[in-house]
Amino acid sequence: MMKIFQNLHTHTVFCDGKNSAEEMILSAVSHGLNSIGFSGHALTDHDRSYCMNEEKTFAYYDTLLKLREKYSDKIKVYIGLEQDYFSVKPLIPVEYLIGSVHYVLKNGEYIPVDETKEITLNAVERLYGGDIYGYLEDYFELVGNVFQKTGCDIVGHFDLPEKFNGDGKMFDRESPRYVKAYEKAMKKLVSESRIFEINTGGISRGYTNSPYPNETILKKLAAYGGKITVSSDSHDVGTIDYRLDEMSELAKNCGFGELYFFDGIKFKTLNLK
Repeated sequence: MMKIFQNLHTHTVFCDGKNSAEEMILSAVSHGLNSIGFSGHALTDHDRSYCMNEEKTFAYYDTLLKLREKYSDKIKVYIGLEQDYFSVKPLIPVEYLIGSVHYVLKNGEYIPVDETKEITLNAVERLYGGDIYGYLEDYFELVGNVFQKTGCDIVGHFDLPEKFNGDGKMFDRESPRYVKAYEKAMKKLVSESRIFEINTGGISRGYTNSPYPNETILKKLAAYGGKITVSSDSHDVGTIDYRLDEMSELAKNCGFGELYFFDGIKFKTLNLK
C-alpha cells in the first residue's frame, strides 16, 4: 500500500473548517505528510454561510504566505481554493483550483446538494415534481461544465449526491438516466484532461461507506483513461490524512496505474504498480 504524502483538499476556520491553518499544518507534519494544500471555499454570493467573504479571503492568503515561510523546513504549503460552479472569480492568486458543484439552480432557486437529505428531497418534490433523476441530470450537467466555468485543475467530489444515498433508497445508482448523466459528465472532463479526486470526506463524516466517486464510477473512470488524486476533504486536524493510503490501493484495484500530485508548479505522477 502506497504511503500518501499530500492532501490538497483542506478547510480551516476561514470558511467551514474547525481548526486554524497552523493547526492543520502541524497535524499534517505529525501525520508524515510532506505537503499540504489549502482549498478554502471561494466566495459564493448567494450563500455566504460556509464560504470566505472578501475580508476572510485576503486574510486567508496573507496567513498562508506567512505560515508557508514559518514551516518551510518541515512541510510545503500550497495555496488553492475550492471554486464552486457559482462562486465569484478568485479574489487572490492561487496555485491550483478544485472545481465543485454544491448547488443546482432550478427556477431561480439554488438547491444545496449536500446540506441535508430532507432539503434535497423537498426541493425535488417542489421543483421537479418528485423526479429525482431530473435533479441528478441537472447536477451532472453542471459538473460536466465545471472546468469551463471555473478553470479548475481538480474535479471535487464528482458524485456528491451520494452523500445521502448510503442505503441506495434516495435513487438507484444503476438507473439508466443516472448512469447516462454521470458518464456524459465524466467523458467530457476526461477529454479536458481534468484530475478527479478520490475524496474520503463523506466517509469520515459518517455519511457514506464509499469515497467520492464510488468504486463503480472509479472503474469506469479508469477505463476511460481518467486521471486521479486522493484527498480527505479535511475540515479538522483529525482527518488530515483520513484513509488516503487505502484510497491508493482502491485506485490500483480499480485499474489506475498512476496517481497525480502537485509539486507547487505543476501536477506530476506517481506509479501505482
